[in-house]
Amino acid sequence: SALGRSSMRRFESLGEIDEGLYSRQLYVLGHKAMRRLAKTAVLVSGMKGLGVEIAKNIILAGVKSVTVHDPGNTQWSDLSSQFFLSESDVGRNRAVVSQQHLAELNSYVPVTAYTKELSESFLAAFQVVVLSNSPLEEQLRISDICHGRSIRFVLADTKGLAGQLFCDFGENFVVDEPSEAEPVCAYVQHVSQGMPGVVTCRDGQGHGHGFADGDFVTFSDVEGMSQLNGCKPRAIRVLGEPSLAGARRAQGQGFQGWRPLRASLAKPKIKAMDDRGHSLHLAFRALHTFTAEMGRLPRPRVQADAERLLELARGLTTHQELLDERLVRTFAHVSAGELSPMAALLGGLAAQEVLKAASGKFLPLAQWLYFDALECLPEEGTTLLTEESCAPRGSRYDGQIAVFGADFQERLGRQKYFVVGAGAIGCELLKNFAMIGLAAGKGGSITVTDMDTIERSNLSRQLLFRLRDVGKLKSETAAAAVRRMNPTTRVTAQPHHVGPDTETLYRDDFFMALDGVTNALDSMKSRAYVDSLCIRYLKPLLDSGTEGTKGHVQVVVPHLTQPFGSPLDLTESAVPLCTLRHFPSTIEHTLQWARDEFDGLFKVPAENVNKFLEDPTFLEVQRMTQDLEWVRSSLQEKPCSWQDCVRWARQRWETLYRHTILNLLHAFPPGHETSPGVPFWAGPKRCPQPLEFDCDNSTHMEYIMAAARLFAQTHRLQVPRDRAAARETLRAMAVPPFQLEVGVRIPVTEEEMEEVPAGVGKALRQELAECRQALLEGGYGSTHLMEPIHFEKDDDSNGHVDFIMAASNLRAANYGIAPADWHTSKRVAGRIVPAIATTTAAVAGLACLELYKLVWGHQNLSSYCNSFLQLAEPLLARFHPLSPLATYKETWSCWHRIEVPGIGVTLLSSSRPEPGLWAHTLGLAPAGCPMAYSSFPFPRLTQLVGGPPGAAWPPPRILVLDLVCEDQQDDDVLPPVHVWLPCG
Repeated sequence: SALGRSSMRRFESLGEIDEGLYSRQLYVLGHKAMRRLAKTAVLVSGMKGLGVEIAKNIILAGVKSVTVHDPGNTQWSDLSSQFFLSESDVGRNRAVVSQQHLAELNSYVPVTAYTKELSESFLAAFQVVVLSNSPLEEQLRISDICHGRSIRFVLADTKGLAGQLFCDFGENFVVDEPSEAEPVCAYVQHVSQGMPGVVTCRDGQGHGHGFADGDFVTFSDVEGMSQLNGCKPRAIRVLGEPSLAGARRAQGQGFQGWRPLRASLAKPKIKAMDDRGHSLHLAFRALHTFTAEMGRLPRPRVQADAERLLELARGLTTHQELLDERLVRTFAHVSAGELSPMAALLGGLAAQEVLKAASGKFLPLAQWLYFDALECLPEEGTTLLTEESCAPRGSRYDGQIAVFGADFQERLGRQKYFVVGAGAIGCELLKNFAMIGLAAGKGGSITVTDMDTIERSNLSRQLLFRLRDVGKLKSETAAAAVRRMNPTTRVTAQPHHVGPDTETLYRDDFFMALDGVTNALDSMKSRAYVDSLCIRYLKPLLDSGTEGTKGHVQVVVPHLTQPFGSPLDLTESAVPLCTLRHFPSTIEHTLQWARDEFDGLFKVPAENVNKFLEDPTFLEVQRMTQDLEWVRSSLQEKPCSWQDCVRWARQRWETLYRHTILNLLHAFPPGHETSPGVPFWAGPKRCPQPLEFDCDNSTHMEYIMAAARLFAQTHRLQVPRDRAAARETLRAMAVPPFQLEVGVRIPVTEEEMEEVPAGVGKALRQELAECRQALLEGGYGSTHLMEPIHFEKDDDSNGHVDFIMAASNLRAANYGIAPADWHTSKRVAGRIVPAIATTTAAVAGLACLELYKLVWGHQNLSSYCNSFLQLAEPLLARFHPLSPLATYKETWSCWHRIEVPGIGVTLLSSSRPEPGLWAHTLGLAPAGCPMAYSSFPFPRLTQLVGGPPGAAWPPPRILVLDLVCEDQQDDDVLPPVHVWLPCG
């Protein structure tokens, strides 16, 4: 929109960070690193699939400028991985064509194309230079220039199913922030005298401290040795749990040992060095020699070319026993290939190294990384790939056919896949699917569903969306973009979420027709639900997730691997309620309390008032005293003016930050002991102090203004938010004095919290019934309807985060906790998952490598790989999935079921249906077999089989029953019974 472009130009002219655009990335990199990115000019040479991936990721991240370089023209083989090239671009310069599309990704980042030779004077204008798809002589020349001029240098390349990455950031490069992890926090219990001092400490839950040898620590709020507070970070040595020793002060964080490419080739430092990495290093070096000698890459599946490459690799090492000759031969067979998943993975890794070079944030790669996924090839004894089957065909998939053959390409085109989620990971997956030709043939289909619309904050990490798409459905926009990338892709968009309430949309026939499912969801609960559907219908699942620079991919294969996980495994640990209400010890506790306060003041009471006025049965079914008290107070406190809202906010301030604390201190004075000699206020329990309201205190006034504004909004009162008028009202206001709450018990543990009675008194219920009747008879019901306010983190102008930050920081002041800034408050209260395009691209690439194996139909568990990556380290770990656990007598797993043909199944009795449901109690009587009965007086074999009579949706094809045996042990999980119902 014109407004959006104007906003971008304003931020650019002021040199500020556009937090609306980069909000999720800011929680990964921080403001300091983002400002450094905005001052970094980057050159990316080579605009094949890998180069465009790197350029795309760093443009989305927000560097100062990007110049894309490539003297070559588009070839057919480029189209299998270069998503900004099309058939009509064959013969045109790759850099020129790519520039037009890359420039649309981020209006803050100018993108220019360059097609001439890279001279030293030209390179001098850049802070970071990236090479991909370059001959060795060019790599050495550019590396020498960059090392001599302190230009950070990144080399990346992919050949078929193998890739390499090399970094040289120069001798003066400094890492400012090596990790993205939040600092570990522990509570000091004792500090010994002497040098070195021994500190005894535990975390807030009474567990171990969580530190490791070599960690750097500082101290705060230490009493008795106040000289420790605020000290410079000190290195520690762990003596055991819970003790650690301090010794020396922190040193500088310069990164040592950078060597230019020329010096590093012979003696490489390879990440996770092993024989395989050594062999790949020699294979890539030999490939450069082969290409210079032959003028081409080794031809797919030509044995003579493979043997020549092996011979060249042997000549590069004196340690023949370390050379994996089979790996080198296989590398030669696939080296002519161009694969989108490999480009996505290496593009994500390389782009993150560029961001490290530009910002000094996170540990860079030292110095080489090699990766291969040769296990994606057919398993032995299955498909035989030949020179003929892998030969080019003048097709957009020639780069992929060179690796997997033409028959596999046709198999990819016939696949039917369900993509759940069209956010960042979903967009990257769909882009890769379009490149590899998934569902691009006869009979193929991709269904992508997402109920969300595009927000501006999505644009910094979601490739398929543009500024003009804000407000549109993600699924429809992503599907349209994919069709532009590959017009033969058969993709259908739907605006639904996937859950129990949409089972009438995604029914048995839909799932049974699928070849697989991909999860691209944030919610762990939703991911587990999709996994349960894949178990029911025996469909493979690719699950992916990211958080900041961390990501994972899990492949789930029916009968072969464990499922994604159970809901119990995925439940986040909750903070005890008594901690939030009375004993916070961290800023996260006060922010969660403030978030609950927001709903408790501006959402739940309004919802209950509306139900109270509109639903005659509300008083009868309501069981919570607090809910009805909120209704009464909301009706009594209805404001008529801005001054009324300010007075309400001031009284609420007094209650929360003074009266509640005074009551708590009356129950547990500062010197209170839980037992003789054991202080109550110790460890994570901080002794609070009541606050005194001050109109001149900015945090106090921010609370008043934000609370009064939201109070007016929930009561549908349109009033000017006048700060000066608020101050006058506050100064003239007489606040009622504190009165001790007598006889109120303050719970200290979760068990005591559960003992608090929640019943509703008859007097309160009767009082509200009379109030409702009077309002309705007087015609005032509609005027008392309220507006529930739902917390919205992505609208910075609505005052929601302002309220939570002020409320939280005031409570933090009560308990002596350091306050949080606006961005931290927004992240914690909004439960924002940090995100960055580099991680998303890498994760999607890893997922699509597993997709290749699923399409082949690999049957060996060792063929599949789950992956975990942490680009900040950098770390990429791949490991084989686990076999499914036996759930009954070491025989059956979650993938087993008892299948019963529906013909001859007798309905023995009909249960009494709940309102709106049509359910049956079933006894199974397969034709020709005696009937099976349960001795339970109320059989549990029930299943919803359809809607009410006349429902629009058809009955299910499969009836799933739980099997229960009288002698079943508690830990036994019997396989379900699947009853196949007749069609029609």
